[in-house]
Amino acid sequence: MTEQQQRIDWQRILEELAEEVPSARFDAWIRPVRSSVKGRTLTLSVPSRFFLDNLRDHHEKAIRKKVGQYFGDDVLIEFSVDPELAVESQVVANPSETRSGHVDGFIDHRFTFANFVVGPSNEFCHAACRAVADNPGSIYNPLYIYGGVGLGKTHLINAVANELLNQNHFKIAYRTSERFTNELISAIRNGTTQQFRDRYRQVDVLIVDDVQFIAGKASTQEEFFHTFNALYEIQKQIILTSDRPPREMNHLQERLKSRFGCGLVADIQPPSLETRQAILNSKAELAGIELPDDVTSLLASRITSNVRELEGALTRLTAHATLTGRIIDMEFARRVLRDLLHEEVRAVSVEDIQKHVANYYNIRLLDMRSQKRTRNVAFPRQVAMYCCKQLTSLSLPEIGEAFGGRDHTTVLYAVRKIDEMMKENESMEVEVERMMQMLRN
Repeated sequence: MTEQQQRIDWQRILEELAEEVPSARFDAWIRPVRSSVKGRTLTLSVPSRFFLDNLRDHHEKAIRKKVGQYFGDDVLIEFSVDPELAVESQVVANPSETRSGHVDGFIDHRFTFANFVVGPSNEFCHAACRAVADNPGSIYNPLYIYGGVGLGKTHLINAVANELLNQNHFKIAYRTSERFTNELISAIRNGTTQQFRDRYRQVDVLIVDDVQFIAGKASTQEEFFHTFNALYEIQKQIILTSDRPPREMNHLQERLKSRFGCGLVADIQPPSLETRQAILNSKAELAGIELPDDVTSLLASRITSNVRELEGALTRLTAHATLTGRIIDMEFARRVLRDLLHEEVRAVSVEDIQKHVANYYNIRLLDMRSQKRTRNVAFPRQVAMYCCKQLTSLSLPEIGEAFGGRDHTTVLYAVRKIDEMMKENESMEVEVERMMQMLRN
């Protein structure tokens, strides 16, 4: 078989899969796959590990069946990750005409369940969104998600929309509360309020982001109340996000508070240290960037407020590395992100940490610098060393010096031990994270 015939056969497989797989899912997860043949081995390359996991979970069986038909059952199929395909795949994965015909509003195709990093802080919201995507209108309706800025609310509601669009028969209206309000104002001004109402009552899923901004707007609340009721009565799915729970929304009509709270209200919390590290690793992988473990730990421990700031730091680091041709290491990361990292730790000193940890574990401050090795002293001292490593820019020898002139290897051992304990024991992780958060504040 010639190389040209091999290429044509793979194209034939793609054409047949396109007839069997929903177009949006085909465009997003199968069309970007690149193939090469060597002997009796077919290699399928994809942009990222997340992409590969999704492809294998949902489409590997169908691909193997088609390959067997056209290449023979003895062909060995291998999968590989090629980060250079990432940019290309984003372009290919844009919504198709069929997909866009089912959407009123903009849905970001990049936000999927496959590339959402799940951790203790968001696993409940993630599970709720998956359940709604599987059974829209029949479970958790309305779904009300609240939490701070940059914690993943928008990612999750876009993931629900993308999952539903892959099924190709759901009509979705995606709005910010600001856009909903502006459309209503325009409809009132132009005398087209009936068309406005009909537009929203014909959808299968209504998603409204940042719904807190309708508070205090009487006309918007009135119209939204009736739209909500009309969709709810015919079991159409409603998904809302906000920065606070319904009961804490001032200047919101009581009847709307009641409606918002009648389904499932789920909060999303700031990610844990381990989750922040996982997010950084996943974003770096999608961008084709090799991020050393110590740099990942530095960013994850210093940037704790929200995921967007974490992604922003990685973007800045990546841009500097690309433009200067530098390899990303600790020195480079500290220099490029010095303003951001300094802001996170500007008020924390070794003495602050020692005092706080000593008080927490009920030992004397002098014990931090003493030669005592009993567990009731050694363990708090190791925790304090770990906090110093995470919250200050001091080197290991400098930290050791502040703890009674200890060697840098002692500090390194303490940091690794506490880090390992936090990974194995969730309560330990929560305890140390809480201490560090209090120190930052």
